[in-house]
Amino acid sequence: MSDQQADKRKRRSFTRDFKLAALARMKQTDNIVGLAHELGLERKLLYCWREKYESGGAEGLRRAGRPAAAPLADPTAPAVATVPDAQTRIAELEQTIGRQQMALDFFRAALQQVREQRRSNGVPGAKASTP
Repeated sequence: MSDQQADKRKRRSFTRDFKLAALARMKQTDNIVGLAHELGLERKLLYCWREKYESGGAEGLRRAGRPAAAPLADPTAPAVATVPDAQTRIAELEQTIGRQQMALDFFRAALQQVREQRRSNGVPGAKASTP
């Protein structure tokens, strides 16, 4: 197999911009075979891109296997949560944080007591004395 045949068998990938530019040039010319040769493509591929563009627009030309980009949120759409709802939610979260802080303080104090009991014993591996 020659190098030229090997090059033809390699799968090439083209950007959407390249495809759109090729389609724009395709509209301007009557010699599709010459355009395909100039771009180093098969004529059939240009027609395939044109069909995809006509059925799905520029999005139809995206590379195979890549997920479509998620649509952006409409900036003119109203916010989901209103200000009073958000303030209520903030208050609830602050209460939750307060309860968690109290629990952390309790467990820190309990851990400190356990450490002090172990230190008072002084013998490694021995049972801690119970008051």
